[in-house]
Amino acid sequence: MADDEKGKEGFQYGHYAHRKYLIIAAGVALAAAVYFIDLFFSIPYITPIELFDEFVHPGGTSVMHVILWDLQMPTVCAGIVCGAAFGLAGVVMQTLLNNPLASPYTLGISAGAGFGASLTMVVGLGGLSVLGTYLVPAGAFIFAMLATAGIFLVARAKGFSADVMVLAGIGLVFLFQALQSMMQYLASPDALSGIVFWTFGSLNGIEWTEVGIIFFLFVLAFFLIYRKCWALTAMRLGDRRAEALGIDTQGMRRWMFVLVALMTSTCVAFVGCIGFIGIVGPHVARMILGEDQRYLIPMSCVCGAIILTTADILCGTITPGREYPIGIFTSIVGVPFFFYLLMRKKTVK
Repeated sequence: MADDEKGKEGFQYGHYAHRKYLIIAAGVALAAAVYFIDLFFSIPYITPIELFDEFVHPGGTSVMHVILWDLQMPTVCAGIVCGAAFGLAGVVMQTLLNNPLASPYTLGISAGAGFGASLTMVVGLGGLSVLGTYLVPAGAFIFAMLATAGIFLVARAKGFSADVMVLAGIGLVFLFQALQSMMQYLASPDALSGIVFWTFGSLNGIEWTEVGIIFFLFVLAFFLIYRKCWALTAMRLGDRRAEALGIDTQGMRRWMFVLVALMTSTCVAFVGCIGFIGIVGPHVARMILGEDQRYLIPMSCVCGAIILTTADILCGTITPGREYPIGIFTSIVGVPFFFYLLMRKKTVK
């Protein structure tokens, strides 16, 4: 009798896990479809047959080959990889801090990167012919990591409390936004236009090397984070319960926060400040699959990739002949969702 009950429970659990993985697989298929749609709309006057032929027979020297493989493919791939990275960062931060509004955008990491890029442009280092391409991302990366260090210094005094880390991040957002406004006030007209465009966020102009760097860090972070998915699930129950299960909650927050900050600051350094993907993606995944981190982590990556790539499609198609910065569309979608979360949290209380 006991064996029959165990067998039934095992079958039910297997069916449960199988259904979850099928949903994730469907999300991956949808992300692939959105990827090809974005690629198709990004190249005017190309037919699906021509696009398929270019994929099947790559290596040519035609204008179409250069446009597809050297210009548009890195952009679309960056949308997938950066969207997945922002989704991963969002779900980990929300879990570690037990706050549904936590993300790199709301904790000051993106604001720090924006100030670093602005400072580089105002000083004039971004205009150097050879190094300028990487000095602006380098400045963004350095100040994003400084923002992370600032959060840690404040939180360390309070035992790495989740509430203190959130409040420290909010304080850094206001600080870096004020400093960035000062940079815009002092900037020349040329530097000002670059600062404004960069802070809006854009996937255009990214190269394969940069996509490769982001992809490597994303895969590394995903692998290391997913190994601790059971511990992250336990931390959703609260620090006391997680510690009762033998989990070092403070240690988890420290090294995972650094890992996520390293990944997201690299993304922001290359594509600019693209907000709300880290908030919206994980919450959509949570609505679909629940809180189990084994399924929530990969689904958050998938949702982030779909949202950012869809936003890229809208940027190029909503007004023919004109492409808007992608951060505008993510904010248009993200802000109402942000208010929805605030209202929902109040209702739950």
